[in-house]
Amino acid sequence: MKPRHKRLAIVVGGLAALGIAATLVLNAFQSNLVFFFTPTQVANGEAPKGRAFRIGGLVKDGSLQRTDITARFVVTDTAKEIPVTYKGILPDLFSEGKGVVAQGELGPDGQFTASEVLAKHDENYMPPEAKAAVDQAHQASKTLKQ
Repeated sequence: MKPRHKRLAIVVGGLAALGIAATLVLNAFQSNLVFFFTPTQVANGEAPKGRAFRIGGLVKDGSLQRTDITARFVVTDTAKEIPVTYKGILPDLFSEGKGVVAQGELGPDGQFTASEVLAKHDENYMPPEAKAAVDQAHQASKTLKQ
């Protein structure tokens, strides 16, 4: 093989390896990407089906039911409500009427099965996406009532 052909083979091989590495990295990034949705967006069918995502809003007052390590509650943005089931220990700061973000999948029956539940940090904290969604839904519900 001539030196020119060897260099060409090395360059082509390097580019192929670089392309394969980039494809693997982008695929891993895509599969770990988790989007945030409000209960209104989930109810409108904007959330992905068969894929994990996060839902955020407020825990509806009076909706929390605990059985052993299974908790059932409703997440609302004051416009729509989504029932959530979580198996595990809830965070200490989790309570009704407070902000929450749950990660999991939406079942075909409309039940959200959470694999992780995150509660607010202190009295004034709510995830920015959840706060914006709650404020927007609250404004929309005010407009409809008028």
